[in-house]
Amino acid sequence: MKKSLILAAVAAAIATPALAAPHEGRAFIHDYDTNKDGKVTRAEFDAVRAQRFKATDANHDGTVSEDEYISEYQARLEKQLAASTDTEEQKTEERQRQMRQAHVRFGVLDKDKDGKMTQAEYDASGARAFAEQDDDKDGIVTQADATATAAKQLAAREARAQQQQ
Repeated sequence: MKKSLILAAVAAAIATPALAAPHEGRAFIHDYDTNKDGKVTRAEFDAVRAQRFKATDANHDGTVSEDEYISEYQARLEKQLAASTDTEEQKTEERQRQMRQAHVRFGVLDKDKDGKMTQAEYDASGARAFAEQDDDKDGIVTQADATATAAKQLAAREARAQQQQ
């Protein structure tokens, strides 16, 4: 029974598009496919990432503080939640979960733990995210790549859940 519940929860998490965290499948393609051809080239990805870093650096000092990072993320999340058909209770739960994760993500991205994210730290994270989504390693993320990546992530989660039992 416990295994079934874990697997159901994992499957539901995979099936739901990631809100404001564009490193999963459909959200990744939606957020980075600037010419709307159904795929993301590395050039498209890098251009959006550069634009996002610049917009996030609200005080224009060349780095992103945790407050700047959280503020920019929360603005994107609120737009997505406003467009969502979820209930207000579901939106509240999602908002809380996503904002907790945003603080964790900043801590991971700030590699030298100086309270600021540099462009290099941000770019390194982006390179990892793109490489993870580009399943066939051809420099273009397609829906087939996103589907294959999601399947691999699900299998890894299931394996971890199995080990924890």
